[in-house]
Amino acid sequence: MIKMYAEGEVGKHHIEGMLKEMKQVHEHYPANGRVVLHLDMNAFYCSVHEAEEPDVYRGKPTAVAGSVELRKGIIVTCSYAARSRGVKTGMTVREGLRLCPELILISPDFDLYRKYSRGFMSIARQYTPLVEPVSIDECYLDITGSKVFGTPLEIASAIQSRIRSEWSLPCSVGIAPNKLLAKMASDIKKPNGLSILRIRDVPSVLWDKPSETLFGIGNKTAEKLRRLNLYTIGQVATANEGLLINQFGVMGAWLKQAANGLDDSPVNPDRERNKSIGHTTTLPHDVRKRDDVRRVLLNLADQTCRRMRRQQLVTATVQITIRTPDMKTITRSTTLTTPTESTDEVYREACQLFDRHWKEEKPIRLLGVTLQNLTSRREAAIQLDLFGYKEQPKKAALTKTMDELRNKFGESAVLTAGMLGEDPSTLIRNRKIRGTSLQLDEGLLYIEE
Repeated sequence: MIKMYAEGEVGKHHIEGMLKEMKQVHEHYPANGRVVLHLDMNAFYCSVHEAEEPDVYRGKPTAVAGSVELRKGIIVTCSYAARSRGVKTGMTVREGLRLCPELILISPDFDLYRKYSRGFMSIARQYTPLVEPVSIDECYLDITGSKVFGTPLEIASAIQSRIRSEWSLPCSVGIAPNKLLAKMASDIKKPNGLSILRIRDVPSVLWDKPSETLFGIGNKTAEKLRRLNLYTIGQVATANEGLLINQFGVMGAWLKQAANGLDDSPVNPDRERNKSIGHTTTLPHDVRKRDDVRRVLLNLADQTCRRMRRQQLVTATVQITIRTPDMKTITRSTTLTTPTESTDEVYREACQLFDRHWKEEKPIRLLGVTLQNLTSRREAAIQLDLFGYKEQPKKAALTKTMDELRNKFGESAVLTAGMLGEDPSTLIRNRKIRGTSLQLDEGLLYIEE
């Protein structure tokens, strides 16, 4: 009896201790609302190479760039050792080498990056099923229901420590009540930062920062805000909402909310980028002439690339679909040496595929262009050659301007002569006529807006 009583006392104290500990953990979570983490890998591509070959790259100035042997192109990302020497993402390799002659150039290896991405994402999913990948090197986690693993700070610290020990990757983690502030928090300290940002901290931490540092505000929006004498996040937060709505439309209300640290968007574990983007068009009569085919392919390339750029994606594979009057369908594709977002490049590849694989004057009933192997623009090593790197930004700026004009005034606001015609391919610029559909064709998914 005495022994049993003693064990009962020990069990009682143990349970009381557990309950007290659980209560303390619960106090770190809101009664209503969320707790969100943002994981952001630091200098991800360079860190992956360092993890693979620490003896070669650890602590050294490195940069991932294409055409390493010829010393041309642009820097996709660089290590913190390189950044300390003035090297920056987006500058030419030649300029990077001028600033840091000992800079080690590494060719991109996206299979390797995907392996490490799956690795750190797997660790994140062990703490919550609510993990939303944003890109190859970052994700959001909703840990509101993960109290069994400890306080938010303990969970964030454990994930960061495991990623470092199991994958040798540095990462910064932001902890906040919503996605917006979690993202802002992860940017506060890099590399290997761990930061908490509450709504009540927003005035003291963010309001004195320039408006363009608020996640979601681009340079053009910031420029327009400055014309309204709104230079800081705090000034946007306290601005008249009516003024913002008048100047920015619906986005004006969002600007004021975001500047005050408010964001109700959920962490979406089902979010996934389109695996392909494509358009097909059935022709009212059989097409035989190459000029007619090229006009159709140009319109198809134009709209698929428009939709791809809206999602800030680039493509590595161009595919064409051809169907004859007897309903025989063939597809042919080509993989590009570097990813692209250019309508001109997609159109050129589509025409070359057609010329290689189709006999002259053979009738065609349907044509399609599909973009595959899509990746985020910021992930892709869009390589500029030695003679083209000066012209590429001009082309990108022109494309962006044309996209903005068409966004504002309609798809037919800016067209090339080759896009004009009377066949249905000219109608895919009109969403109302085109409609919304998902067409499953010969095992291929064409996603129509």
